[in-house]
Amino acid sequence: MLDRTGNVHIPLQYIKGVGPKRAAALGEIEIHEVTDLFHYYPRGYLDRSQIVRISDLRAHLAKREPVTIIAEVIRQEARRVRKSNRLLFLLNVKDESGFLTCVWFEGYQWYKDAFEIGELLALSAVPTLDKTGRPQFVHPQFDRLKSVEEDEPDWGKLFNTGGIIPKYRSGADLEKAGLDSRGFRRIIRNALKSYINSITETLPEGILKKYSLIPLKDAVRAVHFPESFQELEQARARLKFEELFFLQLILAIRKNISKLEVRGFHYAAAGKLSNQLIESLPFKLTDAQKRVWKEIENDFHSAYPMNRLLQGDVGSGKTIIALLAALRAMENGLQAAFMAPTEILAGQHYQTITQFLQEMPVNVRLLIGGQRKKLREDIMEDIRAGNAQLVVGTHALVEGKVEFARLGLVIVDEQHRFGVLQRAELREKGINPDVLVMTATPIPRTLAMTLYGDLDVSVIDQLPSSRIPIRTGLRTEKEKPKIFDFIRQEIRKGRQAYIVFPLIEESEKIDLKAAIQEYEYLQKEVFQEFRLGLLHGRMKTEEKDAVMQKFTKNEYQILVTTTVIEVGIDIPNATIMLVENAERFGLSQLHQLRGRVGRGAEQSYCILIANYGWYEKPQRGRTGEDVVEQKALAARRLETMASTTDGFKIAEVDLQLRGPGEFFGTRQSGIPELKIADLAADTEIVVAARKEAFAMIHDDPQLRHPDHACVRNQFEIKFKSVLELGKIG
Repeated sequence: MLDRTGNVHIPLQYIKGVGPKRAAALGEIEIHEVTDLFHYYPRGYLDRSQIVRISDLRAHLAKREPVTIIAEVIRQEARRVRKSNRLLFLLNVKDESGFLTCVWFEGYQWYKDAFEIGELLALSAVPTLDKTGRPQFVHPQFDRLKSVEEDEPDWGKLFNTGGIIPKYRSGADLEKAGLDSRGFRRIIRNALKSYINSITETLPEGILKKYSLIPLKDAVRAVHFPESFQELEQARARLKFEELFFLQLILAIRKNISKLEVRGFHYAAAGKLSNQLIESLPFKLTDAQKRVWKEIENDFHSAYPMNRLLQGDVGSGKTIIALLAALRAMENGLQAAFMAPTEILAGQHYQTITQFLQEMPVNVRLLIGGQRKKLREDIMEDIRAGNAQLVVGTHALVEGKVEFARLGLVIVDEQHRFGVLQRAELREKGINPDVLVMTATPIPRTLAMTLYGDLDVSVIDQLPSSRIPIRTGLRTEKEKPKIFDFIRQEIRKGRQAYIVFPLIEESEKIDLKAAIQEYEYLQKEVFQEFRLGLLHGRMKTEEKDAVMQKFTKNEYQILVTTTVIEVGIDIPNATIMLVENAERFGLSQLHQLRGRVGRGAEQSYCILIANYGWYEKPQRGRTGEDVVEQKALAARRLETMASTTDGFKIAEVDLQLRGPGEFFGTRQSGIPELKIADLAADTEIVVAARKEAFAMIHDDPQLRHPDHACVRNQFEIKFKSVLELGKIG
């Protein structure tokens, strides 16, 4: 039942209300035992102050904000729409003040069996008017509060001052097993009644007192069934600190381990080749580049392997810094590997590097998947013999047959596109080589501290003075004729343009133009006098390369494309980036797309065409509240793009809008997923948790001190396997 730390390991089916069927459904969402259930936190809460009466809904129409009612189901029916022959599902509900109709345009087959007459629901949506002028809810979110059979409903608490009811995430499979929000409340309440006293403390008394944190047992109870919002905030603060503390502890241990490793070689040469490159450049390094290069040089002079993250916005000059590092490795008799996420990007890096190094006695080879067998074998032999001093490539570099003679430096570009194991496999081709990972996706400070807390971080926060800021405009579909005229004018000056679409095929669910169809329309009807190329993700590598080569040589004046050109492609002559249906792209994606222009000496433009109309179309599972929220998020993304070109400001907004899990590949980074902490909102907690975790490992690397026994026990049980993966991340 319990292990030596007091963690609850009782099978779920022995909790009152959980049998084999529900236990199996819970297992599908990684809830296997009581401890997991305790940490399945509510997605929100209902309280008396949030609830309005049906008779008061008219007063909320103009606000266009979601509201919640508590009502009883009195009738349900299907109604067929004549024009489309589609079935609507209607649910009639009442409270003490009046009646309301809820309508679902999609999902009749599911909703017709979802409710019972007499059932009590909490329904949330943006109120609208039906054809007769009466308030209605369209696609409301709902929580079950009381079934027909229940004697002691949660609902009764709402009539008490301060009554708060937790709402839990569910899904179709969970609901089939009786685990809607109400079902979760019942089994979690039963689990707490039986096992709350088995929860043991995981943080030292000193930390609890220093930050005024409540005991873990009290926090777990209060996060599920708080007596007040003050108690709820105390519980959430405690659980957030714990989550972030153990995450930072992983990073502190990982960094401590890396400092115990000794590099397998010593840097002696002073930097003849790297200095030669700096002197030969047609431009001067920015102050930011000089600062970062100095930081890397200091790493080379250390006895320990470099583990450094290099952040730099699009066009800030990261590649030059990476090349300087590679030259320093070469002149010390070492090989360097430069791994890029795609063959197009690897090829572009290879061309750029060979141009910079054409006057130097160095051997640079390109290793990618689609090469001829004889060429590939020749390259592999060059690598094995040590003749290939710098090898640029894709994941082909990590194949088992690739053997380096003396790999001293690993450079990983756009590192978030590689999994942990791929990066580890490349690193293991040498003996504790130096590692430099680069990203053009600016990372907010809190996320960098979490994802890369074990790495030293360098930031190139300055663009070359020669770079002309890109002008960004937000436009509508009605303005496209003027936009097309502007593109014609630019192309007649010798420039080139990208036109980017989110899809390559028509979708039945969302009304977006397909890139293939639009390409044909643009070529035949709009830009007949110019040559257009088409690029999308389903083309073969050779086809993509051929299209890009023609665009590079200006054989195509316009490239119609999907986001396959998002990262890395560098065409200095391209000055226009037109993004169709820009509301459908993520903020980071839009910033990366904008970075494809502005690479030359001419003024460049990014034009975002927004079409919010598709949000209004009924879609299964989407509520009126969802529509308002999605439109607001899309508008904020586009307004942010139009107002700034600062990648770090954009990244901060992106993190706020999307959260860390979607912002950047946290799942592949070797760290546990956050369940309650918010890296965008909880900056102070992140900083405090990091401070305590790193100080603890600095003072007590093995966690042997008696005060740290609770931390060590919790870490060994929950996070030891994560550390094994994290060590190679």
